[in-house]
Amino acid sequence: MKFFLDTANVEEIKRINDLGLVDGITTNPTLISKEGKDFETVIKEICSIVDGPVSAEVIALDYEGMVEEARQVAKWADNIVVKIPMTEAGLKAVNTLSQEGIKTNVTLIFSVAQGLLAAKAGATYISPFIGRIDDMGEDGMELIADLRMVLDNYALDAEIIAASIRHIGHFEATALAGADIATVPGSLFPKLWSHPLTDKGIDGFLKDWEAFQNKQNK
Repeated sequence: MKFFLDTANVEEIKRINDLGLVDGITTNPTLISKEGKDFETVIKEICSIVDGPVSAEVIALDYEGMVEEARQVAKWADNIVVKIPMTEAGLKAVNTLSQEGIKTNVTLIFSVAQGLLAAKAGATYISPFIGRIDDMGEDGMELIADLRMVLDNYALDAEIIAASIRHIGHFEATALAGADIATVPGSLFPKLWSHPLTDKGIDGFLKDWEAFQNKQNK
């Protein structure tokens, strides 16, 4: 399973990338706006740090606007993936871009039908938003599992990015459900390697070692 960071914070990306755990990055206009720099500068900086795919979202909602933006953004770095919203115009744009060799990530997927259409249109990645689905009283994990089955049944190449991950339970369940990728907020990532029993165990080892040292020195 691949791990993406869902952030545009360069320092956060550097820190976790140094652990060898970052396979790619997803961003969106909201995340970019928090960095106090223009869109192009932030994306280019991230692409220079991470070798894997970096998703950069278009702002336009019409077909012509999305395609034009995507073509420009794709020129910024070799590892850019263009995020396209799940709409009729978005599907048309994905079809055109895929024929031009531009990789796409269709975002805001909330149903098997949407995921299947995006994959069929030529999306490189599809992003079901499991946290938001749970907010609606439905089961985000069921969607991941169903999408896995459908893509496998029809040998479609799109990879599933589990997005809108809120907690460790989401992260672990997406792995069990068969997502290709989990994109995790930078604030959540450190919690994945932490556990109170690990902390307790380390504390116990240190206390035992201190007691041993004190005994040796007597």
